[in-house]
Amino acid sequence: MDGIDVSFVIPCYKSERSISGVVSEILETVDPRHSFEIILVNDGSPDNTMGVIRQLCKTFPQFVKGINLSRNFGQSSAIMAGLNNSKGDIIVCLDDDGQSPVDSIEKMVAKIEEGYDLVYADYLEKKETAFRLLGSKINEIMMTSLLNKPKEIIVNSFFACNRMVVDEVISYKGAFPYIPGLVLRATRNITNVKVVHREREEGKSGYTFKKLLSLWINGVTSFSVKPLRLAIFLGIFFSFIGFAFIAVLFIRKMIGSSVQIGWTSIISAITFFDGLLLIVIGLVGEYVGRIYLCINSTPQFVVKERIGIEEKAD
Repeated sequence: MDGIDVSFVIPCYKSERSISGVVSEILETVDPRHSFEIILVNDGSPDNTMGVIRQLCKTFPQFVKGINLSRNFGQSSAIMAGLNNSKGDIIVCLDDDGQSPVDSIEKMVAKIEEGYDLVYADYLEKKETAFRLLGSKINEIMMTSLLNKPKEIIVNSFFACNRMVVDEVISYKGAFPYIPGLVLRATRNITNVKVVHREREEGKSGYTFKKLLSLWINGVTSFSVKPLRLAIFLGIFFSFIGFAFIAVLFIRKMIGSSVQIGWTSIISAITFFDGLLLIVIGLVGEYVGRIYLCINSTPQFVVKERIGIEEKAD
């Protein structure tokens, strides 16, 4: 990594027991003769995570920098805060729980040196719960179908990219950042590096079903209009079904066949189509609501405190 400036961006949430170990491993892995920085972003943690970050900044002031957000904005917003304050030519984003193998960073940086814009870690076996594995699978399908992610590329929260990608990502000022969507919008010059996923040493994942659902909605509505197009096709399809059904009933009535009209079938049809209509209206409302929030300049994040970082406009 000679002559390369590297910024490590780590979003932190409920990681008071694990973040010191992650920082220590980075300091032990990266040659201190090389220019690098570690940016720790406290995403409104309810525990003493920010206190630990302050201590790390005090202990290693030449390497560790801290950002304290005013409240919990979510992982993507915390990463955006770190990227906005990073200075490295190569930026490495990793998790705060110690599961990202720091000893694999050299391989990822080497791929950037080869000419790739973005390198994602591809875990040989993910040490996650069945719920998180299912969530990751759904996320992969969504990104492939809606965001045109290359099928052969595996996307996760441990990645390295060059300054060009970061500059493009932080140019996005919308209220709902979605990091995979932003980087896929910037480049398709992407590759994977096989790494070993570690067991979680402390705590448990902060991603609940509600947070995963919010993440998926961000990805769908912020960077793709395909759901709206799907709504149009569904409307056309079911309109055709309804027209065909009416035509069949009319023909049977004209030829003298008995047509039995039941209350249950009518109510079922009305309930189904009304439910479909509400889903479509809700989808359109989600897009309109996000447009409204963006027009009102809803911030991606609000920085409460910086340690070792010069004040700048966000």
